[in-house]
Amino acid sequence: MATATSKDGVKLYYEATGEGPTVIFVHEFAGDMRAWELQMRHFGRRYHCVAYNARGYPPSDVPEVGMYSQDIARDDILTVMDAVGSEQAHIVGLSMGGFAALHFAMEYPERTLSAVVAGCGYGAEPDKQDQFRRETAVTARLIERQGATEFALAYSLGPTRVQFQNKNPRGFQEFQDQLAEHSTDGAARTILGVQRERPSLFQLKDRMAKITAPTLVLTGDEDWPCLLPGILMKECIPTAALVVMPNCGHTINIEDPQAFNSAVDRFLAEVESGTWPTRDPRAMSGAILGLKDGE
Repeated sequence: MATATSKDGVKLYYEATGEGPTVIFVHEFAGDMRAWELQMRHFGRRYHCVAYNARGYPPSDVPEVGMYSQDIARDDILTVMDAVGSEQAHIVGLSMGGFAALHFAMEYPERTLSAVVAGCGYGAEPDKQDQFRRETAVTARLIERQGATEFALAYSLGPTRVQFQNKNPRGFQEFQDQLAEHSTDGAARTILGVQRERPSLFQLKDRMAKITAPTLVLTGDEDWPCLLPGILMKECIPTAALVVMPNCGHTINIEDPQAFNSAVDRFLAEVESGTWPTRDPRAMSGAILGLKDGE
């Protein structure tokens, strides 16, 4: 079993396949590395693909309270990169993993070939942050009281996940079953340490504006908490493009893997060929038609 060891001694389980530029896949709160299987198979034909379980997700270690945060989640990507011997990588993250990918691009530009920030935005809007923190605290108590199996039945049927159930009942059942296998302690500690305490994207405008790595922002059009944050990232990051997947909820990489893989495929190809653009500043002039008064 391949593991990477973080600076604080936490072992992170990972799997790798393929050859070429490295792509690191970072999973969401309700998933684990298994959720990237369709991407590992697809992109592993042309890239060195690595997926890992975050701390708190066995067979990775489940450390004690106080060893989970947004910065730690960001740095765990670096731990995995170093373990597989990659100086630079494309970072692909969904939801909790999307936040980690974004923070990685901000903190380690020299290590970031590109960033795919998918399903990113829960609790990011200023008027939603207090509500989000209350809901994460309630969720943590439910996990601790009910255990992972009962919690999975409720959490998997959230308003941005029912789209997956309606489209693909068999795939959804697999997702729900895998969620039920998660560590109760790990899930509760992750939602309190990483998700509840992470900064709002609206507090990071200046830092996002300094991102230089090519960035692809991906979201489903029924993933309501991520729509406005997706536009914010597009607006702030000068190297960002925004793709909105139609009739999709939150788990877009498994809900519509063909569309997800196609969008990421095109993005990586342009990055690798050196043709991914930085936005022309004239596009942000603020004018509607571009004409001056009197013309």
